Amino acid sequence: MPPRTHPVKPARPKVAVLFTRPERVLEDIGTLMGLADYKQHLPQNKETILKVNISWQYFYPACSTTPWQLEGVIKALQAGGYQDLMLAHNRTVVVDAHVGEVNNKHKVVADRYGIPSRYLFKPPIKWFRYEPKEPLLVLDKVFPEGIHFPDLLPGRNIVHLPTMKTHVFTTMTGAMKNAFGGLLNDNRHWTHSVIHETLVDLLTIQKDIHPGIFAVMDGTFAGDGPGPRAMRPHIKNTILASGDQVAIDAIAAKMMGFDPLSLDFIRLAHEKGLGCGNPSEIEVVGEDISGVNWHFDGSQDTFASRGQKFIYHGPLKPLEGFLLRSPIAPWSFLASNLYFNHYWYRFVGQRRVEKAFRTEWGRLFQSY
Repeated sequence: MPPRTHPVKPARPKVAVLFTRPERVLEDIGTLMGLADYKQHLPQNKETILKVNISWQYFYPACSTTPWQLEGVIKALQAGGYQDLMLAHNRTVVVDAHVGEVNNKHKVVADRYGIPSRYLFKPPIKWFRYEPKEPLLVLDKVFPEGIHFPDLLPGRNIVHLPTMKTHVFTTMTGAMKNAFGGLLNDNRHWTHSVIHETLVDLLTIQKDIHPGIFAVMDGTFAGDGPGPRAMRPHIKNTILASGDQVAIDAIAAKMMGFDPLSLDFIRLAHEKGLGCGNPSEIEVVGEDISGVNWHFDGSQDTFASRGQKFIYHGPLKPLEGFLLRSPIAPWSFLASNLYFNHYWYRFVGQRRVEKAFRTEWGRLFQSY
């Protein structure tokens, strides 16, 4: 009688978490990525894109990719034999990437290591029409004329560099939402009323076009409140990494105090098999985070986001097309610029930035 065999149980998705300090953060990021088995997720024979997050062109704690996050990832990848690296920057209608990469110290790090920056919104990069390989939830309906992406992306690995913060539309934002800026053009705001389904569609597409996907998330400063900009920053000394974009967002959400599967984008991605959103099915390596709960509040709004929600989900919904998709749409970009850049940052944000600069992490930022 042949020996009885047992089916091999698939390995649980892995998320690495470490608590760090400014004086060792670069070394810790390398350790973190090793714990998360980054080489298993990123083929070494492919070029690798580092997708920087710039949620604001000004420095604001927890808002955008930190310089030590970017530097630590570059050092770890280069030490691991990844030589063909590049940074990818997208623009938005309210954020200037060229200004943002300077103010957030990304350019100084890229220049130090000789890493080229690619700007997804300008030549020689072209945008091509993507033909979905499987049914999407919403993107083909939001953009019936076709879904277009930068031709830089297909065939290359991508490493997402999000921060741990709350968000007015998705409660929290992390690795999955970091693709939002890179994969969609200036009309990405058309998807805000179906943002959760959009993030799931984008992950579906990423799995088709990228040979490898990985994420390193920075929670040294973490943002609580009406993110991704008008948050209250907290020092949390935390970094995370994973090759499962759903799992890293789920663990980050749990640490921030949310039930991951109550967040539609995590639940939908989990149900579609794009990753694991159930913390009980995820292997967390590094630190014991079983008792971590930061009690963050992702339900708060700014004056600007309340107005947007009136349009996307409220009484102004019938006027959404006219207000945000017609030639008068620039009114909303102007309103956002006036509110955040000329009012909020000046009268609220700058005081918080000055306070952050007096901390160890603030001094590290200023050292770049």
